[in-house]
Amino acid sequence: MYHCIRCGEHVSTSRYELGYKTCMSCGDIEAKQKQHCVAPMHKSNYMHFTNADDLKGINNKGGIIK
Repeated sequence: MYHCIRCGEHVSTSRYELGYKTCMSCGDIEAKQKQHCVAPMHKSNYMHFTNADDLKGINNKGGIIK
């Protein structure tokens, strides 16, 4: 039997084996705190960013300008 690392509630075995150490309620709160952004690259594909500093100057014809 597995327990949530945040509140101590029961975590299902299948959820725990997938790598989730939190219950559904705590996992929902944790997921809402994370932020991300998808930005188009110049003449390329879309990129997924989690750090806002990486977005500075990213779409200036292919070069990162800081």
